[in-house]
This record gives sequence, C-alpha cells and structure tokens, in this order.
Amino acid sequence: MNTKVKLIGGFVLVALLAAGAAGGAMWYLAKPAAGHAEVAEAKPAAAPATGKKARRYVTLDKVIVMLRHGPGEADTHYLSADLVIATTEENEKLAKSHLPLMRSIAVSTLSGFSMDKAQAMTVEQYAEQINKAFTASYEREQMEKPFSEVMVGKLIIE
Repeated sequence: MNTKVKLIGGFVLVALLAAGAAGGAMWYLAKPAAGHAEVAEAKPAAAPATGKKARRYVTLDKVIVMLRHGPGEADTHYLSADLVIATTEENEKLAKSHLPLMRSIAVSTLSGFSMDKAQAMTVEQYAEQINKAFTASYEREQMEKPFSEVMVGKLIIE
C-alpha cells in the first residue's frame, strides 16, 4: 500500500512539473521580444507601390433574385450573388452611400435571366453584364460612378 501511494504521488509530481514547464514556456514565447515593439511602432505606413490611388473594396452582399421560368417550366429557381465594388479611398464613403442604388441595378439586371441562360454564363460574363448595367444607369442619370468596376464575389444558382 505504501508503494502505491509513493507511485501515485510520483506521477502527480511529474504531471505538475510538466504542466508548470509548459505554462512557463508558453508565457516566455508569448511575450514580445525587447525592442521589437518600438521598431514596429516607428515604422511608417507603407505607401502604395505604384502612383495609383489606394484601392478599397466595398461589398454588396446577398443580391437574391428569382430567375424567369422557361417555357413549360414550373419549378422556381433563384440566383444569389455577393458583389465586390472596387473604388478609391476618396470615393469609398460615396460608394457606400450608393449601395442601395447598386443593389437595385443588380437586381433588375440579374432578374432578367432565365434558368437556362443563368446556368450557361460564366462568372466573368455576369460581372460584364452587371458592369454594363451600372455604366448605362449612371450615364442615364448623368452621375459619375464612385467606383471603377464591380466583381462577383460569390454566385449561387438553385
């Protein structure tokens, strides 16, 4: 009996020492190295590599439309797309304020597709159609676009 108590006590002692060593190693590795924090704070913000303006991306999530029925088709099909709008840092706020207009243009463009046409198109073709619709709408309203292009971030057809 005395041997069993010593053996159990030894295992508990080894487990406590191992846990303490692991905790100490984690604490030592987690603290920042001396001098690195000051260097990181002193580093100036990197300017864009080219002379172009800094690009920003604004998302227009969950544009969901019901696709038109084909002849003799009774099933309902839906298209869901997440759009990414490329803009500049100066126009980012204006682009965000235009999101409801952009959603309306995207819905009217995408809802015109039938299921057959929607399945046959590539993501690039969707982006091209949406960009054409945005350009036409902004020209019709005589407004300047606060973005350079619209890209498709996610596309689901059911």
